[in-house]
Amino acid sequence: MKRDYPEHPLVGVGAVIVDAGRVLLARRGRPPLLGRWSIPGGLVELGETLRVATAREALEETGLVVEVGEVLEVLDRIVPGEPGEPGEPGENARPRYHYVLIDFLCRVTAGEPRAGGDATEIAWAAEADLPRYELEPVAIDVIRKAFSGGPG
Repeated sequence: MKRDYPEHPLVGVGAVIVDAGRVLLARRGRPPLLGRWSIPGGLVELGETLRVATAREALEETGLVVEVGEVLEVLDRIVPGEPGEPGEPGENARPRYHYVLIDFLCRVTAGEPRAGGDATEIAWAAEADLPRYELEPVAIDVIRKAFSGGPG
């Protein structure tokens, strides 16, 4: 599936895994945000429900089996293309990436944490530790919702 310069928005899920006052973060192994810390997750596969996709992505990227709970946030991630990039001359370059993301509150039920799939590293972080991971502001907002028990 073509992720950059897609023909239509792609649907992705995020697993906001909270345990003992900490959230599990993943360092991304592919663009966008290559090398940056974020919420573990990925694309929904054809025929897969959102919750099944979230549980699968959590297992692939973190080694943890999770119970997928309530939706914390639904958001857009649109990364503009650069003028003159593939097929898009001038100022009206189409988006390089366009995702519709659904982030779920998750609880660990089994497994041992380990990085895998698209994650090159994982780390447990308390709320006070979040600034050192240089997360996107929207990710911090979603994580804070999770720490407060879910959507208000």
